[in-house]
Amino acid sequence: MWPRLPVPSVAVMTSPNVTSPRRRSLGLPLVALFGLALLGLPRVVLHDLDLVHERTFVNLLLVVVPPVVWIAVALAKRVPSPFLTLLVVGLCYGVLLALTHQLLWNVAFDEPPTLGGNLTDLAPGAHEVIIRVFAAISSLFTGVIVGVVTGLIAWGLSRHRPA
Repeated sequence: MWPRLPVPSVAVMTSPNVTSPRRRSLGLPLVALFGLALLGLPRVVLHDLDLVHERTFVNLLLVVVPPVVWIAVALAKRVPSPFLTLLVVGLCYGVLLALTHQLLWNVAFDEPPTLGGNLTDLAPGAHEVIIRVFAAISSLFTGVIVGVVTGLIAWGLSRHRPA
């Protein structure tokens, strides 16, 4: 009837020597990139729940340690493009930041923020939509900026290490 086509074995499909172009260019599997981004999530949650406050040592650790780990991993794994790799980690972090802030919105604010000036007379629902959209954009931007800064640091450090 129909000709039988050869079916590749599982060993061929999962061979460690075969890597996807995306993994080659970023130097780490996507799950690892997402895992690195997750390191920044505890601070976001604790801050939104009002359990950690600005200008405390714990907050400082929660702010500084995740990006330092990002840089250390990029350097230790000798990723081909530390800037691109950490930019992607930062973007993932920004998405997590935006989602977390949106999910904890009602917990973080006793009274929802409102717009002022010429926008004061808008319907309350419009206030919430506009502020939430801009908060999400701000979160994405923050993640990208953290990715850019850590990527530049890792790129600079990678240029000064022995081959």
